[in-house]
Amino acid sequence: MEAFRTVLRRAEGEIVEKKSRFIATVLPVETEEEVEAFLGELRKTYWDANHNVYAYRIGQQKMIERFSDDGEPVHTAGLPVLSVLQKEDIRNVCIVVTRYFGGTLLGTGGLVRAYSKAAQEALRAGIVIQKEEYVRYYIDMDYTQLGRIQYGVLRAGLTLLDTEYTDGVRMRLLVPRADEARFQQDITEMSDGKLKPVEEGCVWAAQAEGTWYYFDPPQEK
Repeated sequence: MEAFRTVLRRAEGEIVEKKSRFIATVLPVETEEEVEAFLGELRKTYWDANHNVYAYRIGQQKMIERFSDDGEPVHTAGLPVLSVLQKEDIRNVCIVVTRYFGGTLLGTGGLVRAYSKAAQEALRAGIVIQKEEYVRYYIDMDYTQLGRIQYGVLRAGLTLLDTEYTDGVRMRLLVPRADEARFQQDITEMSDGKLKPVEEGCVWAAQAEGTWYYFDPPQEK
């Protein structure tokens, strides 16, 4: 499965337009069952709202896309929210925008802008990330090789997880699945063919706010 953009966590964003309150809640999802549970929860929470508009995109090879205007004029609410997800190519995400009417009509253009802006606020709060499959490797070396390998790893932009110092040195790295062949070639060149990376397993991960986050493999659709 290829890398894809999604959100790190559930989050909420809010805007006010002409006294109408728009509360946008975003959630990472992988199934339509998760979407239904999410919608049910928010409809109970915001039972007194005028509208609970939603849009979602789920899948890898086979994309599922749905939206609802929930009583707003056709294509002025759910579709703009979906369009935000499509424009950013964000997947496995559902956004619900709850509206409390403020007494002033916004018009077609105003509604489109308000729902789009609310969706963008939710994505900003949820933090857009790129999930990608990585392979964990370790490399055993002696101290005479350490400086050259450290320099090469830094120059290549590889992710160094940790380094163990005992009688020798063990360096652990996180390598994008797509870059495996180049990584192994780089290590061969750095060490004049003396070092061989050892695979420890693979993981889906993303980096955000200077921290690595790890995830279960996405469900293939």
